[in-house]
Amino acid sequence: MSDSQTISNDALGLAARIEAMLFVSAEPVPVAQLAAALDVTTSVVERGLKELEDSLHSRGLRLQRNAGRVQLTTAAELASLVEKFLGLEAVTHLSRAALETLAIIAYQQPVTRPQVDAIRGVNSDGMMKSLLSKGLIQESGRTDGPGRPILYSTTPEFLQHFGLNSIMELPPLAVPAEPEPEPTELLKG
Repeated sequence: MSDSQTISNDALGLAARIEAMLFVSAEPVPVAQLAAALDVTTSVVERGLKELEDSLHSRGLRLQRNAGRVQLTTAAELASLVEKFLGLEAVTHLSRAALETLAIIAYQQPVTRPQVDAIRGVNSDGMMKSLLSKGLIQESGRTDGPGRPILYSTTPEFLQHFGLNSIMELPPLAVPAEPEPEPTELLKG
């Protein structure tokens, strides 16, 4: 390689160097690992990630963050194009019960199966097994309570499935409105 073809690492910006490392990584990467590889602080890496994220908005890639790790993913809005190009089946559709279970886990995580059952009002064993097999949830520890039940949380695949870059992008929970009293009830008082 000639000197004119050699480009030093410093000639490429921080965002480009981070992008290159994320591009070759098969798994989400801890921010601390990126900082160590670049020999900079995590706050410097965070600035580089922000710059990269801003530059990706007009491209077909996105940064996805989950549990202190980051990875490059394809833009969710291009999913059908990528699936068609790769000859993949359509995205797995989830049943209403699976979506209900998944929503509880996403908003309450980490959460135990008995906690999910209490919210749903039915046994969630089958749904939990299905979501685990699809890679949308994972075991993330155990509680200190009696029997030490397993805690569940969502996975990076969950974020990809729903086109989210971070769990923080989940829409806020709607608070159920209290029913307004019937006009006849107002007259009784």
